[in-house]
Amino acid sequence: MSAFDRRDFLRLTLGGLTTAIYAGSTEVGGPECFGQERVDALRPANVRRPIPGPDTLILTWQQDPTTTMTIQWIGPEVTEPENIWYATLDAPIWQIEKAITKPYPNTDLKVYRCELTGLKPGTEYQFHLGRPDQETRFRTMPAKATNTIQFVSGGDCGVNLHAIGTNMLAARQEPYFALIAGDLAYDNGRSPEVFTQFLRNYHEHMVDPQGRMIPMLSCLGNHEVNGGYKKTRADSPQYLSLFDGFYSERTYGVFDIGDYLSMVLLDTDHIAPIAGEQTDWLARTLSDRQERPHLIVANHVPAYPSYRPPEGLNGKTGTGDEQRVNWCPLFERYNVDVVLEHHDHTFKRTHPLVNGLKDKHGVVYLGDGSWGKLRIPKQPESRPYLAAVSPAYHVTVHRLEGDQRFHVALEETGRVADVCATFSKRPARRG
Repeated sequence: MSAFDRRDFLRLTLGGLTTAIYAGSTEVGGPECFGQERVDALRPANVRRPIPGPDTLILTWQQDPTTTMTIQWIGPEVTEPENIWYATLDAPIWQIEKAITKPYPNTDLKVYRCELTGLKPGTEYQFHLGRPDQETRFRTMPAKATNTIQFVSGGDCGVNLHAIGTNMLAARQEPYFALIAGDLAYDNGRSPEVFTQFLRNYHEHMVDPQGRMIPMLSCLGNHEVNGGYKKTRADSPQYLSLFDGFYSERTYGVFDIGDYLSMVLLDTDHIAPIAGEQTDWLARTLSDRQERPHLIVANHVPAYPSYRPPEGLNGKTGTGDEQRVNWCPLFERYNVDVVLEHHDHTFKRTHPLVNGLKDKHGVVYLGDGSWGKLRIPKQPESRPYLAAVSPAYHVTVHRLEGDQRFHVALEETGRVADVCATFSKRPARRG
């Protein structure tokens, strides 16, 4: 990337994007300053509201994000589910696909799911339930990264006004998708009403300024599971009723997107143990993807926490201890570009780390999950592995350009909390 291109990127991302988000607002207040009137004021003016269809309708992927799209919603049981009509936006020739139904646990409602396959990569589509008389849009991922690829990530959402504000902040970035790495609704595997409200919020607010719905990728957190840790699939009824299309047999997996990106999504001991089968799978998965320009891992509980203690207390292991033993050596060995982790309700970025120590060829750990939940982080003086922290609700914007990656953390107010850039692959490690 030339110096001019870097300046242009920073101007657009740090200036144009963030100032547009809040239309000139300079307010940097706490929770008391964020109310419904501000939510209403932040709605993108050029997006028609409401988006047609059920108010729980969301998009995700079960297979290749370049050629498929999965449309899902929650609703009462009907004799004959509505068909999905879909067509490309530029030359509409309408096709029809049927939805399937499955139980929405602990309710009388159903999950309706329709997977569209054989789509064109990098293409905008429109779709409708029933007659095609109103436009709802999405886009597939490109097969090749000939242009900039942008997505957003975060974790620990909930259903409060801060989470809604972060939804809209994220949507204004026009991401190809949002990755929410655990603790989506805080339903705790017991509250379908809470999970349903999370879907309603996502449906309403995760629509970009062009009117496109933003697909969601996710992985498990402790608040998706009744009991949090070391449980079974039956203990995560709401989450898996929506995401079992991808997590059909195990609660971890990998999306290979085009020829440029692999997203590895892990389970930090909520249903799948960290050591053993999942670690063996992780080693094979990372080894097989050494030639990917972008190799990114996401999980919920952090290996390098910014709030909880990494050291064990009262006979218990420290936060992230199992990951540091089992996973971090694999991240270092197999050239993982960045690890996105959450759970602590802050913003954090670590230094590049090898074996927990600063190393220019190490792995950067980003995130710590403050989409809608917040704590005060520890400072780098007490946690030397931390490079930057902030006690703010935030979303991270990831921008992929060639083999270069830019990660911009945006606070709730639109303020830039942090910018991190990583470039070509590090030298491979052996052992």
